Amino acid sequence: MKIAIYSRKSIFTGKGDSIENQISMCQEYIYSKLGKDVGISIYEDEGFTGKNTNRPEFQRLMKDIKNKKIDRIVCYKLDRIGRSVAQLSNMFEMLDKYNCSFTSITEQQFDTTTPMGRAMINIASTFAQLEREQLAERVRDNMLQLSKSGRWLGGQSPLGFTPEKMIYIDEEMKERTLMKLTPDEEELNIIRFIFKAYLEERSINEVTRQLNVKCVKGKNGGNFDTTQVRRILRNPLYVKSDKSTHKYLNDIGTNVYGDYNGNGYLTYNKKRQTTIGRNIEEWIVAISNHKGIINSEEWLKVQCSLDKNKAKQSIRLGTGNSNNACLSGILKCAKCGCNMIVKHGHPSKVNGYKKFDYYVCSNKQNKYVDRCDNPNIRVDKLDPIVIAEIKAYNKDLLIDELTKSLISSDTTLENGLIKELNTQIKAKRLASSNLVKQLSLAPNNDVVGIIMNEISSLNDEIKELEFNLNNIESDKNDIINQTVNLELIINSLKHFNENMDIVDDISKKRLLIQSVARKILWDGDNYKTTITILDIDDSKKYFK
Repeated sequence: MKIAIYSRKSIFTGKGDSIENQISMCQEYIYSKLGKDVGISIYEDEGFTGKNTNRPEFQRLMKDIKNKKIDRIVCYKLDRIGRSVAQLSNMFEMLDKYNCSFTSITEQQFDTTTPMGRAMINIASTFAQLEREQLAERVRDNMLQLSKSGRWLGGQSPLGFTPEKMIYIDEEMKERTLMKLTPDEEELNIIRFIFKAYLEERSINEVTRQLNVKCVKGKNGGNFDTTQVRRILRNPLYVKSDKSTHKYLNDIGTNVYGDYNGNGYLTYNKKRQTTIGRNIEEWIVAISNHKGIINSEEWLKVQCSLDKNKAKQSIRLGTGNSNNACLSGILKCAKCGCNMIVKHGHPSKVNGYKKFDYYVCSNKQNKYVDRCDNPNIRVDKLDPIVIAEIKAYNKDLLIDELTKSLISSDTTLENGLIKELNTQIKAKRLASSNLVKQLSLAPNNDVVGIIMNEISSLNDEIKELEFNLNNIESDKNDIINQTVNLELIINSLKHFNENMDIVDDISKKRLLIQSVARKILWDGDNYKTTITILDIDDSKKYFK
C-alpha cells in the first residue's frame, strides 16, 4: 500500500500543530496500524491558506492520486486539507473515483476505511450540495424578482435594439441606474419587413428567401435562416402590449407581469443553464421600458398562423424511419461541407413513374444566395457504393491501429480534459466568491442586480463544467452523442460485414455505419465518395 501524509500550516511556527508535529503524529499512527514496512510519501504546504486548493504540494498530491501512485491519505486534521465543505466534498468524490481512502488521525469519524467514516463523508457531501443549491436558489430568486420589473438584465441584445445605461431619480431622491433597450431604426425596419412579409406569404421559408435574396444581414452580420425568422415572429418583444396580448400570453401558460401600456415585453427564465429549455409555465414575461413596434392585431394574426402550421407540421424527411436512406445524418457535401438531406424526386418516366429519393445538399434548400451546385445523387445508388467501400476496408490493419491508440486516448482524456475542466472550475469559483463578497459593499439595488446576474451566470457555468467533469468516463459508452468509445468501434469493425448483411431495420443500418464512419463526403462533379473512419482519411493502404 502506498500512503501519503499531507500537512499544512498557514504561518511558519515550531509549536503546536506545526508541520513537523503533524508529520510525526501521522507517522506514529501509520506505524501503529500498518507496521513500519509501509511506504510513505510526505507532502508539505507551509505558509498556504486552507481557503482554496491553490497549493503546490496539494496539487502534486492530487496528480499522484490520479496517476494511481497513492492508495491512502493520512492527515492530522480535516481542516489541513481545506476549510470549505464544498471543497472537501469535491475532493472526496475524486478520491472515491480513484479508489483512494482518507483518514484524519484526530477525527476518527472522517476515516473512509470504516463504514461510519464513509457515512460521515456522505453527510458532508450532502450539506455541500445543499449549500450550492441554496446559493443558486437565492441568486435565481433575486434574478426573477428583478426580471418582473421589465428591465434588461444583459446578454445578447435582440435585433432592433441596443442596450443603454439610464440614470433616474427614485422616490427617495436617490440617483439610480438601469439598463434599457434603445431602438435601432435601421434594424427595426428589418423586423417590420419580416412581419409584413409573413402576413402576406404565410411562409417562414419564403420570408427567409426574401431576406437572403435582398442580402439582409442579422445582428452579427450573418445570413438569416428559418429558425431565426421564427424566433423573431414569436418574440413578444416587438408587439405593442394591450389587453389582447396579455390574454394570449396568459392563455399559453406564461407568467405575465406589469400593466399593458403599448410597450413591448421581455421574456426571462426560458432556459436552464444555457441550452436546456424550461417549460413554458416557468417563463416570465414582463412589460418592458421600450416601445412596441408591431400592432397587437397583426402580431396575434402571426401567432395564430404559426400555431396552425405547427399543429399540422409533418415529420421532417431525412430522419427516423421516414425514408430508407442509410446515410442520413452522416453524409455531407464535399463542396461546401453542409449536410446532405433526403428529398423525394419527381415520378420517373423511364421507370414506370416510380419516385426515387435523392441526397441533396442542404445549402440548396436553406440558402438563397451563393447556393451550392453539388449534383444530387439517388439514395438507391449511393448507399450500396458506400456500404461496399466500408466492407472493402482492411479491417485487420485498422483494428491493430485503433487498439494501439486505445490506451493513449484514455490517457489524453484523463490528463488533458479533466485537468482543463478542473482549472476552469477553480477559476470560476474564485470569481464567484469574490462577487459574493462585493454584495455587502454594493451601494444600491441596481449594483446588486448586476452582481447577482454575474454570480448566476458563473454558477450556471460551474454546474455545467462539473456535470461534464463527473460524466466524462460514464458517457464514453454512447457512441453517437458522446466521446467515441474505441472498444465499441473495434467491435463494430470486426462484425460490420456480417451485421450489415443480416440487419433489415434501416435505423440499425444507420447506427452500424455511424459507429464505424465519422464522416462521408459526396462529390457529385467527380462522382466520388470520401469516407473518414475515426478521423483516419480514406487511403489505399486500408483496402484489401
